[in-house]
Amino acid sequence: MKFLLTLSLFFSFIVSPLLAQKKNEQYQLHISRATSPIVIDGSVDEQAWQAAEVATDFWMVLPMDTSRAKVRTDVRMAYDDHNMYLSAVCYHGNVQGPYIVESLRRDWAFGKNDNFIFFMDTFDDQTNGFTFGTNAAGAQWDGLLYEGGKANLSWDNKWTSSVRNYPDRYVLELAIPFKTIRYKRGISRWGINFSRQDLKTTEKSSWTPIQRQFPTASLALTGVLVWDQPPPQPGPNISLIPYMLSGVTRDYQQNTPNKSRFDAGLDAKVAVTSSLNLDLTVNPDFSQVDVDQQVTNLDRFELFFPERRQFFLENGDQFTNFGYATIRPFFSRRIGLGGVPIRFGARLSGKLNKDWRLGVMDMQTGRVEDMGPGVEALPAQNFAVLALQRRVSARSNIGMIFVNKESLSYRPTSDKPAYTRYNRNLGLEYNLASANNFWSGKALYVKSFSPNQSGEDAVYAANLQYNTRRWLISGQLESVGKNYTAEAGYVPRRGYERALATVGYTFLPTGSRVLSHGPTVTSTYFFDPAGRQSDNESYLSYIVTFRSKSVFTGWIATDYVRLLQPFDPTNTGRQTLATGTEHRWTAWGTNFTSKPQSVFTYGFSSRYGGYYGNGTRLNLAADIGYRFQPYVSLAASANYNDIRLPQPWGQTTFWLVGPRFDVTVTNTLYLTTFVQYNEQQKNMNVNARVQWRYKPASDFFLVYTDNYLPNSAQIGQDVPGFFSVKNRALVLKWTYWWNI
Repeated sequence: MKFLLTLSLFFSFIVSPLLAQKKNEQYQLHISRATSPIVIDGSVDEQAWQAAEVATDFWMVLPMDTSRAKVRTDVRMAYDDHNMYLSAVCYHGNVQGPYIVESLRRDWAFGKNDNFIFFMDTFDDQTNGFTFGTNAAGAQWDGLLYEGGKANLSWDNKWTSSVRNYPDRYVLELAIPFKTIRYKRGISRWGINFSRQDLKTTEKSSWTPIQRQFPTASLALTGVLVWDQPPPQPGPNISLIPYMLSGVTRDYQQNTPNKSRFDAGLDAKVAVTSSLNLDLTVNPDFSQVDVDQQVTNLDRFELFFPERRQFFLENGDQFTNFGYATIRPFFSRRIGLGGVPIRFGARLSGKLNKDWRLGVMDMQTGRVEDMGPGVEALPAQNFAVLALQRRVSARSNIGMIFVNKESLSYRPTSDKPAYTRYNRNLGLEYNLASANNFWSGKALYVKSFSPNQSGEDAVYAANLQYNTRRWLISGQLESVGKNYTAEAGYVPRRGYERALATVGYTFLPTGSRVLSHGPTVTSTYFFDPAGRQSDNESYLSYIVTFRSKSVFTGWIATDYVRLLQPFDPTNTGRQTLATGTEHRWTAWGTNFTSKPQSVFTYGFSSRYGGYYGNGTRLNLAADIGYRFQPYVSLAASANYNDIRLPQPWGQTTFWLVGPRFDVTVTNTLYLTTFVQYNEQQKNMNVNARVQWRYKPASDFFLVYTDNYLPNSAQIGQDVPGFFSVKNRALVLKWTYWWNI
């Protein structure tokens, strides 16, 4: 605790002169009740739009952030008793040609589409909010904003939009129900900003001025949306989201017959207040979640895959983002995956007032009788989380979290694998964010509690970062006890101390094809509990960004590793290197991403140099894409590794190949086919999904999945057959969003 308080006082001393008034306070847009009905059709000829105030004369963010935008955008807003409305007229620039989009698929990549999006800070706290928008073809974008400007696009909710294209412009209209968003009763000033991307002119612009090193989503840099009166209260706000699912699976490897299934469940969203939401779920199913993209794993520690399940997303940052990327006391993907059923759950989350946020969640999983060969029954488990956050100064906050994982009605026995009866984490953190967005940081303390375990079971960590137009300077310290345990979290490494420093500088030439360039140096040191160095990586990179938005990076790195446990350097289940052995090497590499304006895009990366055991590793990766806009998007990626080590490993090579095929018939009907061949894991996966959004936030899904036997795709191998199926599944799912 002394550590945390000391760092908090230090941070406050460093940045207290910078905690001033909101930077873009003078940019204000007044929103009034609509003077006539508004029809969402991509036309702005209603009287209500003619009477609305206009936000225009945007600022350029890229390629330069010192002048007004050359591409004109006009934005208007209005409201009625049920919806907030926005229209944007996006004029074309002085470069001829059609608009540029990937497809009509939702939540597209910002950098690859002509688009308009906007950001709302509905509590005017510069920390959390919402984002909505469309690309030039009408594909929707929506997400939750957290940590001052990061967007979680996995969030999905109920709203409508329309886009209409004209020879000199495209026009979009949006209607966002007040029941879709969260805001505090009586507040008549929201943070607001509008962002426009025009790829033909390579211009990104913003209503308020934003320096180029910051995203346009930065809530510290929003203007002010001034309501003529506080926004209407949405009234009773209860949403029921039932689902029904039918499917058939078969395990060909075990030669079992077809197994059919039928499931039904219910999610409910209850607005306790306009800013506090209660989520309930009974027998949930997450079949619509995208398949995780496979990666080549040559790491000694567990990999991280993000949460995409809707139930866990709203206000999920307060739970999952407590801590650091590799020190998370709570990680919701620990709940209900891998065949473990979720019986029911509840979550209360949101704002108590402008300064306080609350998150309470409880999830109950069912008992599993058999999880596969070598694993006995898993007991029913309960996951409970309490998170509380208090804003201090302009944008900083202090947060607390308590996580409890409990095995119910469980007593370990000597003849079965033992599961922990409980694991608890109690943590406190201070999050720093200065008003001018230059300074950010965190100080963290977490302690775990487990049966028959005490001592060296805590985490201490802190970081501080300074980021301006030219300079990036940051430092971080971590100490994780060897007995610290977060069974409901993500902490891939324990028993270490870490020091990390980064310094980067950006040159900003004028009048050239290069937009920016500059070096970045990062050095990381790990120490074991005895204070001896166990790892070090020093990394020097040089990044060149062109005005066309293509990017080239070259880098060189030196590594040192002293193994603290046995490790197979190929991660293929072969012989391991011994604990205590030391390994040093130097490697270099490149990365390139082509300009997104072309219908044909490509990128590549390379890595060559030393490796464990005085070996060498060559890694080549490439991805290509072609679009028949806006209906078809084709993409393919390939990753090749050639690892050469002394015997008994010798030479090891493996491919990871992943073509993807997207057909978007309309912005509500999608077909996605994703193929992944992972030679390292000896698996080939095919996942095809049809999604029809027949009403806002209501869907039909048809999902087909195949997994193939090892080496079955290699002609001439002694296998049961060419493309022999390991297992197969076909699932049909229906969901409906019903507002009461």
